[in-house]
Amino acid sequence: MKKKMLSVFLCAAMAVTLVAGCGAPAADSGKDKGGDSKKEATEGIPKDEIKVGFVHISDPSDMGYTYNHDLGTKEMQKELGLSDDQIINKYNVPEDAECDTALRELVEAGCNIIFATSFGFEDYVKEVAAEYPDVQFCHATGFQASDAGLDNFHNYFASIYEGRYLAGIAAGLKTETNKLGYVAAHPFAEVISGYTAFYLGAKSVNPDVTMDIMYTNSWNDPTIESQVAKALIDRGCDVISQHSDSTAPATTAEDNGVWQVGYNNDMIEAAPNASLISPRIDWGIYVTEAVKAVIDGKEIPVDWCKGYADGAVYLSPLNEKIAAEGTQEAIDKAADALKKGELFVFGGPLKGVSPDGEKIEVAEGDHFPEQEEASAPSWQYIIEGCNVVQ
Repeated sequence: MKKKMLSVFLCAAMAVTLVAGCGAPAADSGKDKGGDSKKEATEGIPKDEIKVGFVHISDPSDMGYTYNHDLGTKEMQKELGLSDDQIINKYNVPEDAECDTALRELVEAGCNIIFATSFGFEDYVKEVAAEYPDVQFCHATGFQASDAGLDNFHNYFASIYEGRYLAGIAAGLKTETNKLGYVAAHPFAEVISGYTAFYLGAKSVNPDVTMDIMYTNSWNDPTIESQVAKALIDRGCDVISQHSDSTAPATTAEDNGVWQVGYNNDMIEAAPNASLISPRIDWGIYVTEAVKAVIDGKEIPVDWCKGYADGAVYLSPLNEKIAAEGTQEAIDKAADALKKGELFVFGGPLKGVSPDGEKIEVAEGDHFPEQEEASAPSWQYIIEGCNVVQ
């Protein structure tokens, strides 16, 4: 997911201050898991008149994040019966002033609701939303809407860390060197939360496993992703996973005779002899709900998040041809425990240290409430067994 260069600590601190969010009941702030929010709008927009805009950092050819988000757009379009000319996409928009321009162009084009899908877009979304109170603005992966005081500014995300934990089980059972590698985009809470969950999933079935992490400092750069994946393989990592947008880690794994766990897309087609499984988000659930709210004249929740139990997070089919024996059964067992609330990914005993030195300790029998109080991830701590390679 996309985040501009804000500190992890600030992101986590802001997230913790939110009153309610993913997994929390509705409160005065309007945050909930998708139910009623703080007030009801009084007028809707006829379905054949609504226009929906999107601002993306890349385009569907990345076969990763934007591709997956675009699938959500198509899901919404089909579900609501909208025509092609009712949807306007702005692709390949960088996280700078070009986002401001793209947002304003969508407003001028008559869009009633606009989705901005990269973290670094949030400041621009907030500013433009304040100028156009009659247009709804929905921002993915951010954290500012709760405190913005704007009825038309909303955050949304999904508990992808749950899917990463389950996918980690496949990696933990497959590795022969007991050393995993992770191609990470940026040292932000969203990324750290994801790779920690992945590692904990692997460790749940393989106590001896460790993991090396290397940052690309980019969301979508196939060349750098491939280089980092190769560097991890050279360090002895025989299963590579990623929080990056392209299929480059998958194809690099295949070219070097190791295995891979993807993100955002079923990458088996790109690397049939390497790709094991991928955690994914069904963005269509939220996008459909938000657009329908505008049509029906209902308020959109300020902060929205759903997870594996809701179908918002899921796994691509396991590559049975190369997966270790018993992998599907182990994933199914853990998934069932997640759904029943018997398994907490960040359950104690658990210790970690953030990049700026802040320590955390989760006691046995307790758990860190990741995305329970806000949709934005806030786990930012490096745990034992995870080695960040400079």
